[in-house]
Amino acid sequence: MVIIMLGAQGTGKGTVAGLISEQTKLPQISTGDIFRLNISEKTELGIEADKYISQGNLVPDEITVPMVANRLQEKDAEDGAILDGFPRTIEQAKSLDEILKKSGKKVNLVINLSTPREEIIDRMLTRRICSNPECKLIYNTKLHPPKVEGICDRCGAPLKQREDDLDPVVINKRLETYETQTAPLVEYYKEKGVLRTETVSMSINRMGKDVAEDIINNVLKK
Repeated sequence: MVIIMLGAQGTGKGTVAGLISEQTKLPQISTGDIFRLNISEKTELGIEADKYISQGNLVPDEITVPMVANRLQEKDAEDGAILDGFPRTIEQAKSLDEILKKSGKKVNLVINLSTPREEIIDRMLTRRICSNPECKLIYNTKLHPPKVEGICDRCGAPLKQREDDLDPVVINKRLETYETQTAPLVEYYKEKGVLRTETVSMSINRMGKDVAEDIINNVLKK
């Protein structure tokens, strides 16, 4: 099974994907993690990707798509995967369809998370992530704080804040980029009949863990 997580930054994609991954044993694949791994290992694609990332630019499809294709060929993804951060554009979605078709797979479910903008900004400013690359558990100093401030409950590693989570102006710019580039994917997957949109918001007392439990119990176990 191939699951795609859609939604702007701060909507809880990582949380939902992580919980579903634990239950299904499907690997949670993040393009950010793929970039960091290839850069650290100094692969040919990683060296090229770093040229764009270091300047704050988006990595072009001719680099991103092959990286994702290579990751999907690894053994732990032979039964499928949960993609977080890819595809970001219609062009990438079409490339993914071709990649999956070659191995007899297809996109089975697209989970689109929606959260009010002001809530997203506050959530990103208060988001903290485990610095251990083997853990990467996500916390929120307001909604889901660690038991010990600044320390991961699961592995004991220090928590960190992403550099792009520090400035509300930068966050707003990222949200605008998402709305123009990635939001059209909602219609693309809606037409394919695989889209499931979920609202994640404190205003309705429905958070990422609630969405994950609902999908696990009422969609994936059917």
